Amino acid sequence: MPAKPDPSADAILAALTAVLPGLAAPFGRSCEVVLHDYRVPERSVVAVAGEVTGRHVGGAMSEIGLSVLARGDEAEPILNQLTRTPSGRLVKSSTLPLRDARGRVFGALCVNLDATALQQVGDLLRDLVGGTAQPTPTTFADDVEQVLDAVIRAETPGDPTALTRADRLPLIAALDRRGVFRLRGAAPRVAARLGVSRASLYADLAECRRNPDHRTEPTA
Repeated sequence: MPAKPDPSADAILAALTAVLPGLAAPFGRSCEVVLHDYRVPERSVVAVAGEVTGRHVGGAMSEIGLSVLARGDEAEPILNQLTRTPSGRLVKSSTLPLRDARGRVFGALCVNLDATALQQVGDLLRDLVGGTAQPTPTTFADDVEQVLDAVIRAETPGDPTALTRADRLPLIAALDRRGVFRLRGAAPRVAARLGVSRASLYADLAECRRNPDHRTEPTA
């Protein structure tokens, strides 16, 4: 069982909650600051200032948060990542892992800037500045089920229930790398989406963790 963060985590969250509105205010309506407690990933959002991605207190972490959770205490800041919400808004996101007094990652402070209004200008200037970065579709949702579905869709192009075991193993390995199985109750949810029993899912996951050869892309 992983060690629990020390009580300093709660003090850090309380302090940041108090200053969240002040962090978002200078950027006006184009900025949203979200505070996450990764100790409860299914309800990780503990405070929100601003309105860009539609996050609400009690909502789940995004795919970006999952990638931080997957790195554990080795997580580093993810800065200026271009993403696109399902509604089409272009967002520049920065995710800063939060550490307790013992150096363990327990949450994150996320800053989301709505860059949609600047997109046309950016398109005109792209050739001049040589930028090639493309936004990554990202699911910002309060429901962890939607985030889980988005991660599975990103890793397999077709119907996940139609995969053979040989193709299912790389998918499970990819989900494991992305931190999916750190979510409470993720295994039975993934098993249902893949059309396999919970026991089969656990056996496949154990096989993936034993054998790095499964770390390839699924073929169907």
